Amino acid sequence: MSETPEITPEAVESAVDAALAAIAAAADTAQLKSVRSAHQGEGAPLAALNARLRDVPKDRKAELGKLVGQARGRVTQALAAREAELAEAETAARLEAERIDITALPSRTRVGARHPLTLLQEQIGDIFVGMGWAIAEGPELEHEWYNFDALNFDVDHPARQMQDTFFVDPVDRHLVMRTHTSPVQMRSMLERDVPVYVACPGRVYRTDEFDATHLPVFSQIEGLVVDKGITMAHLRGTLDHLARELFGADAKTRLRANYFPFTEPSAELDLWHPTFKGGARWIEWGGCGMVNPNVLRAAGIDPEVYSGFAFGMGIERTLMFRSDVQDMRDMAEGDVRFSEQFGMVV
Repeated sequence: MSETPEITPEAVESAVDAALAAIAAAADTAQLKSVRSAHQGEGAPLAALNARLRDVPKDRKAELGKLVGQARGRVTQALAAREAELAEAETAARLEAERIDITALPSRTRVGARHPLTLLQEQIGDIFVGMGWAIAEGPELEHEWYNFDALNFDVDHPARQMQDTFFVDPVDRHLVMRTHTSPVQMRSMLERDVPVYVACPGRVYRTDEFDATHLPVFSQIEGLVVDKGITMAHLRGTLDHLARELFGADAKTRLRANYFPFTEPSAELDLWHPTFKGGARWIEWGGCGMVNPNVLRAAGIDPEVYSGFAFGMGIERTLMFRSDVQDMRDMAEGDVRFSEQFGMVV
């Protein structure tokens, strides 16, 4: 295997040109999948250049981080555009091949519905879109650098241990099932120009028990803002707006000091739930704080110029105390009688 070249504009442009050429040459989505693996996977030239960022001098990290991040963003955009183009063509061909006589008698089957977790996740996403934010998604099988290192987790942090994280064999590839959606925040900072305003929903994986209050696979939504002049006041205002939209005009939030590696200062987020069954009360909802300068530096963003905030909460937990669901297992077992309680929205 050849040694990874130094990070230079020429090396980055060469890697981008090779990726764009391969993307344009992909004749179908199967070929495009191979191209994606070759040019966005861990062994891709741009990924190798990105990995070299840890070796560059501190005074050049921001410059070279932005150069590599923008290049990866161009490749990501080209892949998305080509994927949409190929998918549209393949769908049209499949529809033509599967043309049927619409006058035939329909089969009588029970009408299904969308899962209430999906509906709640989309409702929360719509709230942020209404504020002008973007929705960002990322892979559930994630590299350890995105899941831990870039987020300021020490090498001996307990969350890295096997009892909390699903590591994927072989372990020396450093692949994990993501333990939170925070890697999407890091990918967003690398792939987008500042300012960044994104909400990141998705499934996450932890080695929890399958019981009434825990699931090994569950959903989170996280928010990230990076801009000039961002303060805790902006974070508090955003959280209060989200609480009122979901729980009514009397809902509010409070912050309690805590510690998270990727934010400083950090806080636990509590929600005043005005319509909670049994009486209004404070309920622990999630975590939040100002983005740690080390995280900004890992994304090639100068913390002397930009600041930001981040927060996250579980979708299942939100559904539990929003709709008085007593057992998380009901959300995971696929019994249609559970969805029927929520109106069977198609």
